[in-house]
This record gives sequence, structure tokens and C-alpha cells, in this order.
Amino acid sequence: MTQRILVIGAGFAGTWSALASARLLDMAGRTDVEIVLVAPEPHLHIRPRLYEKNPGGMKAPLQKLFDTVGVQFIQGRVAHIDVEHKMVTIADLDAQTPHGAISYDRLVLAAGSRLFSPPIPGIQEHAFNVDQIADAVKLEAHLDGLASRPATASRNTVVVAGAGFTGIETAAEMPSRLREILGESADVRVIMVERNDAIGPDLGPGPRPVITQALQELGVTWKLGSGVANIDANGVTLENGERIDADTVIWTAGARANTLTAQIPAERDAFGRLYVDANLKVIGLDAVYATGDCARATTTDGGDKATMMACQHAISLGRSAGHNVAADLIGEAPIPYNQPKYVTCLDLGPWGAVYTEGWDRQVVLQGAQGKKLKTEINTQWIYPPSNATRAEALASADPRQAVVA
Repeated sequence: MTQRILVIGAGFAGTWSALASARLLDMAGRTDVEIVLVAPEPHLHIRPRLYEKNPGGMKAPLQKLFDTVGVQFIQGRVAHIDVEHKMVTIADLDAQTPHGAISYDRLVLAAGSRLFSPPIPGIQEHAFNVDQIADAVKLEAHLDGLASRPATASRNTVVVAGAGFTGIETAAEMPSRLREILGESADVRVIMVERNDAIGPDLGPGPRPVITQALQELGVTWKLGSGVANIDANGVTLENGERIDADTVIWTAGARANTLTAQIPAERDAFGRLYVDANLKVIGLDAVYATGDCARATTTDGGDKATMMACQHAISLGRSAGHNVAADLIGEAPIPYNQPKYVTCLDLGPWGAVYTEGWDRQVVLQGAQGKKLKTEINTQWIYPPSNATRAEALASADPRQAVVA
């Protein structure tokens, strides 16, 4: 009787989970286990690049790769997970109405994350973001349309809400994008708003001097110590009462795990991520694994560093989850997740980039050298294998491969 591994999600973690499961099953000579992946479309959306121009092209096709390694793809959205009966209900993409159900023997929840949108008045109606391709495309269309508006200070102003990783990368790109649209002589303003008292509060002091130098040279400014209280069609009001008139407000403040994690009867952290063991099995459950942004894992055995919601960890988490869920099903030895090296490569627009190593983020490369590495990461390293043979594709999913950026 054929058994089934069901993977939910075709992001970095989901794609690599499916490949890693296929790799182990191939090595074990097992043809009695099928791998099924459910996602809205057979494309990997390259979310780390959505602050760039032309976001509509930031996706990599997956169907050929899935066909090559023998992964079955089902197009749809998962509406409900029934852990007790090992069943998943799938809804169509538009109406969100259930149109089928599929059973599983083992489940890998790799549904990714979504932008955190707190109940700030006007955030849904008036704020843009770069979280998903459709969102980034909407922002780009808006920016392109600014050229047809009267030349006012408000038209020329972009407020970036949040000065974390995404906020910094987005803000650093905005001056050049605006001048390309409005003209090189346009008096553009890009203002980051951060309720903490420092730029890049989660990045720490290591790279901060490089970041502030780059932003200053790019003409980006910032307001610290007060978050956004209200967003309207003409700008933002801060928690301290200050008003900033702006035709463009971009929300970048954090992410939360996909809400499907709430359907799993297990403990979750403050970001909605499921706690998992060293093999990425959800703690307290026998047949459910979580990975990528849906998993709260530690990066080393017995370590105290939790994984980050970033592709750097998602790729390795996916490979580990895929190997271990297949190993669990067919009685092979697991390979505990282990990712001791941590790096950061932050894009700083035309200025360059900053690359750091270690959890204390010691600067190793900056400026043009950092940009060269960042470009390689974003355009080569994080993409799935294309036009690979079956052997090459499977070999690329070895969970013992180091992922360092």
C-alpha cells in the first residue's frame, strides 16, 4: 500500500523538503511512498528580492523540477488540517471554498509567513508593502504613477514604517527608484520610522555604523522612538503626534507564521511558529513536521539560538525536515537539524551592502564587495536548481550541505 508524505507550501522550506524526501526515498530504493506538495502555484517566490524593481519576475518555476524528481503538485490553498484523522482540506484559489481532501501518513507544514499587520487605522487601506509579489507589484505601479501627480513635497516623500532588515533594504533602494521615475533633480525624501531607539534594532551594534553611513550618503533619514499611530491617504501620524505628509507609506514591520500553524494542536511561540525537536517533528505529535518560517527550531543541538524567519535558515530547515520525515516513515536514521554558522548580508541599494558573520554580526565585507556577494546570493544561491538532471537535483537536497547565506 502506498504511503504519502504531504508538504504544504512551495517556498524555500517546502521546495527543499520535497526534494530532500525524494532524495532519501531514492537512496533507499523505496517506490511505495509518494510525495505530494500543495501550494497556490508551482513557483518559488523569491521574497528576499521584492524590494527591487520588476518584482513580478521574482519567481522561479518548479513544475519541471518536481516532475524530474517525482513530486506530485496539487494547485490550491489548504483550508483545514485535521491532525487527528490525518486529513487536509484543499480550497480553490479564488472562492476559498473546499473542493477536495487528501490524506497523509506524514505532514510537513512549510506554509511560510505573512507580514505582521497590527490594528493601526488605515494600514490596510493606505499602506503598501513588499511581502508578496502581488503586493510589491502594486507598490511598483503606485510609484510609477507618481510621475503623473503634481510635484509636491508629499508626492516626493516615502515613509518606510520599520527600520529592521526589510525596512532598511527597502529604504536604501527608494531614492534611486524615485529619481528614476520623477527625474534626477526631484527633491525626494525617504524617511524611516522606528519605534525603537536605534536603526536595525534586531541587527545589533556591529553593522550599524556601516548602515547609518550608507543611508546618510543615500539621503535616507529616520525618526526613532515613536511608531506609526495612523495612516491615511496623505501620510502618517506618529505615536508622539508628529505628522509626516507622504503619498507613499510602506509597511515593513515584521512577520508572523502562516495562520495554519494555529490548526496544529501544539505549542507556538510569539511569532506563531510551532516548537519542533531536533528532527523538526512538532513536539507532542507523531506525524507532523514543521519547517521554515512555521518552525521554532534551535540552530545547533543543545544551543540557545532560535532560527530566523529568513531563507538562510529556511533552505536548510527544509532539507532537514524533508529527510527526516521520510526517514521517520521508512525506518531510516534521521539527521538532526544543525546550522551553526550564521551570517547576514544586508543590501544597501546603490551604496553597496554589508556582510557580517556570527550572531554578534561582525562586519566582514561592505560597500561594493558586499554588494557583489549580495547579488550572488540573491540571483544564484537562493534559487532552486534549474535544468538539473534527476541525480543533480536530488544531490542538491542533501541536508548535510552547509547553507551560509
